[in-house]
Amino acid sequence: MLSPKDNIVLLPDQQLHRHSQKVGLITDDIKIVIAEMEAAVTDWEASRPHEVGVALAAIQLGKPLRIIVVRNNYDNKDDKTFSVFINPVITKYEGAIEEDFEGCLSVQDIYGKVPRYIKIRLKAQDIDGKEFRMTIDGFLARVLQHEIDHTHGLTFVDRIQDKVDGFYRLKNDGKLEQIDYEKDIKPVYILR
Repeated sequence: MLSPKDNIVLLPDQQLHRHSQKVGLITDDIKIVIAEMEAAVTDWEASRPHEVGVALAAIQLGKPLRIIVVRNNYDNKDDKTFSVFINPVITKYEGAIEEDFEGCLSVQDIYGKVPRYIKIRLKAQDIDGKEFRMTIDGFLARVLQHEIDHTHGLTFVDRIQDKVDGFYRLKNDGKLEQIDYEKDIKPVYILR
């Protein structure tokens, strides 16, 4: 029997480049997908000593639906609660663009230094279908931009694929080391 984390789609699987569909009615089937997403995140992080599962888009489980789950407290691995964003749309980007490290449950052991806006405005629906709006900054703004990219068929790799100094590998001790772009990234199909 597969563990929930084994359902996470990994690059180079082309499913990750599909656009997700808008969710209409929030049915019991949609709520099952959300529960599967949350289980996949917590199961994944249980197998990763130096990482925390922060968020997941439904397409990462092969389900092309505009659904995102985000850990409520990503600084505490014991907190296994999530916020749900259904049909999320960024309505405005604000502030400066900053580069910072991003990982992805669908991109094993590779991190990238990705440029993102430091502040966004967002609208979405919750698990009960109620629309809400938020202004978000800092790390959570980065997380939501990353996950909303997934709903448009993009991974963080697509944002930096030609950036020579943008790729890093997670070592066994939990530290990141820069990867030789010409030797280890450019010729590798797995990241496309």
